[in-house]
Amino acid sequence: LGGRAAELIVFGASQVTTGAGGDLQLVERMARGMVTQFGMSDVGSIAIDDGGFQGPSYSQDTAMKIDAAIRSLSDEGYALAIKLLMDNRSCLDKIAEELAETETMTGNRLREIVAEFAPIPDKMSAV
Repeated sequence: LGGRAAELIVFGASQVTTGAGGDLQLVERMARGMVTQFGMSDVGSIAIDDGGFQGPSYSQDTAMKIDAAIRSLSDEGYALAIKLLMDNRSCLDKIAEELAETETMTGNRLREIVAEFAPIPDKMSAV
């Protein structure tokens, strides 16, 4: 949701692009998995089968709880992304300025910029 949050902060709600809409689809899939497959919500610590071609085999009440949990996870993530970007607006602006000139950025360059504004952990090596 970082891309969507950044567009909202920089350009305003009326200028959030459809590209940022891809964030919403990805978050919905991730949140749905967290709720229905990994039990990471108030719905319960159960794995719910999506039912395949038959559709889900759970009640309308459970479906409403799942939808509410997904929305809650999505809303919390979006609010956190907005807060983090607003708290670090000068870093966001520097990254955006460089990307406007170069169009791409390596991970190392991104870490260099972020390190100017906040401590960052060392890269972890693959195990």
